[in-house]
Amino acid sequence: MADSPASAPRFLAPAQVAELLSIDVDEVITLVMSGHLRGAKLGSPARWRVEETSIADYLAEQTEQARRMALWRQADEASFPEVWGPQGRGPQHP
Repeated sequence: MADSPASAPRFLAPAQVAELLSIDVDEVITLVMSGHLRGAKLGSPARWRVEETSIADYLAEQTEQARRMALWRQADEASFPEVWGPQGRGPQHP
């Protein structure tokens, strides 16, 4: 049984994706070729098309990566004088 049109993936031109993400068309193609966005060359003549749902997946991945980096920076900048001792020289032993 074939997929109904409602469940068929929708494909966008790289220019449309570039506008949505505020990046260059070449960057969209790079994201497709690196696997960050799902896409394929479709039609005759073949032209790049990007699966619309992959844009949300990509943005979620980027958001999670930014969240993790912010947490890492926050932890890296945290001060633990009770562990590292004054001026960060390590525990002070008597």
